[in-house]
Formats: sequence, C-alpha cells, structure tokens
Amino acid sequence: MHTTQRKAFSLVELTITIAILATLTTILAPALSSARKQMRGLSSQANLSTIGRVSAMYALDHEDRIFSFTWRAGGSYINLKNGTFKTPATDQVAAAWQTQNILQRATGRLTGPGSLIAPEQRLMYRRWSHLVLADYMGGIVSDPLWADPADANLLHWQLNPLGYTEPDNSFPYGNGLPKYAGYEMDSNWTPTGIKQIWAFASSYQVVPHAWMEDFENQYRPIDSTPHLFSGVFGGSPTIGERRYHEVRFPTMKVHMFEEFDREQAGTPYFAYDRAAPAKLMFDGSINTLQSGLAQSSVSPNDYLFGSKAEWAQRYIPLDTFPLPQGGLGDQTELNMRYRWTLGGLSGIDYATQFAPARR
Repeated sequence: MHTTQRKAFSLVELTITIAILATLTTILAPALSSARKQMRGLSSQANLSTIGRVSAMYALDHEDRIFSFTWRAGGSYINLKNGTFKTPATDQVAAAWQTQNILQRATGRLTGPGSLIAPEQRLMYRRWSHLVLADYMGGIVSDPLWADPADANLLHWQLNPLGYTEPDNSFPYGNGLPKYAGYEMDSNWTPTGIKQIWAFASSYQVVPHAWMEDFENQYRPIDSTPHLFSGVFGGSPTIGERRYHEVRFPTMKVHMFEEFDREQAGTPYFAYDRAAPAKLMFDGSINTLQSGLAQSSVSPNDYLFGSKAEWAQRYIPLDTFPLPQGGLGDQTELNMRYRWTLGGLSGIDYATQFAPARR
C-alpha cells in the first residue's frame, strides 16, 4: 500500500506564517474598527429614526402632543403597591411617580430589595421623558432601541438592572461619590431611587423646549453643571404641554440627540464643535452634521430679557460617563448649541444652507 506522509510545518515556516498573520491583523485592524464604528453609527441613526416614527404616532393619538410626562400636580393616581390613590403636590413629583408607575408595570418590581422608588428629587423630564414613549410602545423600557450601540455601559446596565447593588459596579454613583475630583459631586445623584433608574435611561437626550415653554415659566441652565436645571420664572412652570404644531421649522429643529458622539475618537460630548452626533429632527429626518455648524445657543435666562448672548459652560462628567476632551477638570466652555436654541421650538438649530437631507 502506498502511503503519503504529511509534511509538518517547520519552525521557520510557522514563524513566517505567524508573522504574516500578525502583519495582516495590523493592516486590517484600523479598517475593521472603522467599519464597526460606522455600523454602530448607522444602527444608532436607525434607533432615532424609529423613535421619530413612534413619536409621530404618539402625537396622532394624543392631540398632537410631543411625548412627555402626563401626570400633573393635584391629580389622583394609583399607588400600585397597595391600590390606594395619591395626589402629587408638584409636577416634578408627579413625573417621578409616573416614572415609578411605568417601570413597576414593565418590570413587576413592586416589593422586595429591588422595589422601585420614585426619584422625587430629580426632574424626570430632563433624562427620562422617553419612558412615556416606551410605555406607549407596550412597556419597552429596557431595550437596545434606547441605547447607542456604542454605549457599552447602558447596554450592560439593561442586562443587569439590579447591578447597582453589586460591589465596584459601573452604575453612575453606584459606589457613592467618585474618588477623583472633576466629576459631578452633587450628593443628590447617590440615592437608591436615582441609581435604580440608570438601567432605564437613554443615550439620546430630548431638547428641553420639547417639554417646557419657550419664553416664560421655564427651567433654565446653570453655570455649575450641564446636568441639572434650576429655578423658574413666574412661579410654577408649565411643562409637558408642547405640541408639534408649535415647531416652526421642523426640518431645522433638533428633537433628540446623542449625548455623546461615540463613533468618534475620544467620545466627545455633543457640545464640542467637532462632535457630529446623530440628531433626530422634528420632521423625522436624521442630521449628522457637526455641532459647530449649528446656531449658537442662548440661555432662557438671557433671552427672556432681550439678550442673545451665547450660552456656554463646561462639560463636567457624571460618574462613569465619558471624560472631557482635556481630561478631568477641563475648564473649556462649550456652546450648548441645539439644547438651548434662541426662540425655543420656534427657533432654528441649523440654518437653511445646512438643512439635513431627508432619510
């Protein structure tokens, strides 16, 4: 019988093969990384596009309202834990109770160690307005739809919503205040009620004027942090009552935007001029132009009295959030662009010559 012997790799051949593979890996790695970022960017845009379509459906079913919290001070709302009814004293408390109600119905976490607490010390409109839309969609409160595919932290929190109780977890303020100076150090971020809802947050922010008035009774930005709003003019603010017909230039007005441009090196905060986060416009189109091309921002605190001075402030990261481009403690002031637009919903974020193409 004739047999053939298989010749094994010699040490030299094996070394050459490994060297070739290593070289190919070095050559292809940047291209593969770029392709991966591009795909994540397209997926994020698709998320915003879907949110835009559902938002339009919500408006059709709710008298043209832009999705936002609907519970109000003085109303009577059920306490799911015991079946009794309760009445919130303020709209801020009402929104916190509605947040709790939405999440309780979606997760069943009414009792036990993970029972959801109403985070009354925070303005839920600021970061969690999307939960109203999620509730409208059937309780889809923890879903990749709300996460930029490059937002690894949020995707991890969604899979492990009780992880805030674990040692050395990645939840914002899950381990108390940060150890390093330069992070947001407000202790009001540390209560359990706040830590519980990070798993149900979103990578996408809603512009404040989508839920508050343009010129009066407004929350307004403050110098010390971009994460909190402060005070109102004229007493109790009118919030959660905006309608689509109030948007004067829907093609040029941002509705929601990626808080960070995660597809770009350094993950810049949206307000950096070079950042080009995906933005859902009020007409449903997607804008990926650089923030630096947008109209300058103006604080409601200023234009209520006729000033059109640029509103700029430092980006101070929340615990576990991406760092400023200059590192912790960076003093660079950033124009807040489409978050605070002159004229509110009747203003323009991107001039006509920069209007995004419809998709």
